[in-house]
Amino acid sequence: MVDMVPSEERAVEVRADLDDVETVQEEASEAPVPEITFDEQFYPARPRALRPKARRRHFQPGRPPFEPDARNSVYVEWLRNQSMLGDAKVLARQLSGQASMWQNPYAYPNPRAAVDRASVWFTAYPLSLITKPGQSFLAALGDPELWGAFQQIGIKAIHIGPVKLAGGLTGWEHTPSIDGHFDRISMAIDPLFGSEDEFRKMCEVATGHGGTIVDDIVPGHTGKGADFRLAEMNFRDYPGIYHMIDIPESDWTLLPDVPEGEDSVNIDVATEKALQDAGYIIGELQRVIFYEPGVKETNWSATPPVMDTNGKLHRWVYLHYFKAGQPSINWLDPTFSGMRLVMGDALHSLVDLGTGALRLDANGFLGVEKSAEERPGWSEGHPLSAAANQIIGSMVRKVGGFTFQELNLSMDDIKATSETGPDLSYDFVTRPGYHHALVTADTEFLRLTLRQAMEIGIDQASLVHALQNHDELTYELVHFITQHKDDVFELDGGEVTGAELAQTIQQTLRDGLTGEAGPYNLVFTTNGIACTTASVITAVLGVTDLASVTPEQTAQVRQVHLLLAMYNALQPGVFALSGWDLCGMLTVDRSQVARLMARGDTRWINRGAHDLMGFNPSAEASTSGMPRAVSLYGTLPAQLADESSFARQLARILAVREEHGIAKSSLLDVPDVSHRSMLVMVHRLESGDLEVTVLNFSGQDIAGTVRSEHLGLGAEVTDVFSGEPVGVVDDLHSFYIQLGAFQGTALLVTPPAEEAVEDAAVGNAAGNGGGSAAGGSTTAAG
Repeated sequence: MVDMVPSEERAVEVRADLDDVETVQEEASEAPVPEITFDEQFYPARPRALRPKARRRHFQPGRPPFEPDARNSVYVEWLRNQSMLGDAKVLARQLSGQASMWQNPYAYPNPRAAVDRASVWFTAYPLSLITKPGQSFLAALGDPELWGAFQQIGIKAIHIGPVKLAGGLTGWEHTPSIDGHFDRISMAIDPLFGSEDEFRKMCEVATGHGGTIVDDIVPGHTGKGADFRLAEMNFRDYPGIYHMIDIPESDWTLLPDVPEGEDSVNIDVATEKALQDAGYIIGELQRVIFYEPGVKETNWSATPPVMDTNGKLHRWVYLHYFKAGQPSINWLDPTFSGMRLVMGDALHSLVDLGTGALRLDANGFLGVEKSAEERPGWSEGHPLSAAANQIIGSMVRKVGGFTFQELNLSMDDIKATSETGPDLSYDFVTRPGYHHALVTADTEFLRLTLRQAMEIGIDQASLVHALQNHDELTYELVHFITQHKDDVFELDGGEVTGAELAQTIQQTLRDGLTGEAGPYNLVFTTNGIACTTASVITAVLGVTDLASVTPEQTAQVRQVHLLLAMYNALQPGVFALSGWDLCGMLTVDRSQVARLMARGDTRWINRGAHDLMGFNPSAEASTSGMPRAVSLYGTLPAQLADESSFARQLARILAVREEHGIAKSSLLDVPDVSHRSMLVMVHRLESGDLEVTVLNFSGQDIAGTVRSEHLGLGAEVTDVFSGEPVGVVDDLHSFYIQLGAFQGTALLVTPPAEEAVEDAAVGNAAGNGGGSAAGGSTTAAG
């Protein structure tokens, strides 16, 4: 067989990056002066230094005419040439000993620097984007016309989603992905989405428009590709990549038979206990993610007998937090093979392809440990996860990038992980909170979650506040059902435990968004609800048949959608939205994705194909075969030509956010409100002024006072959208406001001159009574 692996002694190139290094922003003048870190002292604001660059090897797999057998050296070499561990070694050899690896500070996360670089993200999903005929997904995302539209709206980054080869290998054959390409098996770009050259061109176009590309790595698991098949063969360091145990043949009687045509079988609870008692596995873990009776009852699966390169048979039991085709990576194996694989994948994206940031998927499950006294094994909030995340985050910062974690754990764990690991964390807690506020027209639970985050010490600027992504509307509320399940919280005039609180919120969302209220939305296992943002809103508005949505109802959906955008955008942190949001996409009929849903994954109904730019109006599906969903808002070019459109009104919101630096502000207060559907967030801007976000989550006009101890007597309150005065803060630290149905606004609170303070209380009685933000609200229809 021809050896297509290039020499590992390839010279390393370096390139000058003219972007400035973002410095840590100073806190507000009233806040304590923070201790200057080593990074800040040693690296004053200066141009980012030389950024390292490397290239992975390129191998074009064919199908040699030999048996795919471990005793066949040609087959083993064929697998090695496709393995991620092999590519990681090639990349590492090019970067080791290079001065360019030491030019960036990396010790501590810097969320405000990450937000400053890109504070508004578009989250793409490769399988669902409709492109020009013959155009790839990556070429479409690198289209200058698309980036021109993004610039008009205010979008500065694209999170592209997983685009590398995923799925598995059976013999010589590639098997398809079983989890939306999150079961990665290679560093090579999947031809379904484009080429490496198109990927690099996309990064160049993004940079030319002042943007960046956010890629994915999955430090928790791989698919069953070359690395896993070599591990099954007990080949060299490969078994060290995974949590997998070689069961002696004398105890194969403990293992279930693997059905014909399958390469593993999930073990049941009794087998899990037997293997634990025999000392082979640590047994039950804290959660069984994607639990499904008869399909996944434990986090462990067993392989059939697999032959190694010496002709010896092995049966393995391996860990998978998610699906059976996603074997979990072992971060503390003596070979450190798993760590080397993940680091190589991260460096490939950053220093080979040219991305600026990475999402860490499933990064909260990187450590497992046996517990005493027959308790479930420790698998969430483990210190090894924090340590591994610190290593990943530091490596990415070391080469000039930043990271964010999609970590659905308790807020305590998010806080702990963010102290040394990723720069940003996904906001999994307040998203079900604002959906609950919309369903009930009551913000009490949303205010509770925001206050919990403040009490724990989470900086809102370190969070990614998102509308829809490719997943379900997650409502697990892990914070309340794990560490705080027995804590007592106040809700609706009574006291409930955290576990009871979570159950109440979940049931309210199921009742309000699925079933009779929204038959087009579906529950997804125990995780949440499969839906789009628009289909959440139609259910709230009482629309039960998506085929009969009227123009008037579309205008209502748009107004509510903008309200939710304001909640996410008019607070510190990153604001993220998807093509499903930009085009107002509805769910697809379940019959259209019945094959994809055959194993119970209902999320396919919310992943309908959409044509952002109107590149292919006649297409009935995306290139990958996802059926086109109904769009309520139309394409971006059409919207940008209409001042009343969703995209144009969103652009106004994002312009205000940018002008006043709301993304880098600090959340000071989430005060009690005078109307249950009102939400108030008080922020300190970098200028020292206050910004107050006020939202109405009901379909009724409301009026009331906004009160916070942070509001100073005599301060002037101005609507930043209209520039009109709203009122003056009185001696009760409050002012009066009116909002229309599903409206919101941002208010600038400016301290008066000192000589005017004494007169403020007198003038306030006359000037504050009639204040209203309704006229300046961006979410007003039309």
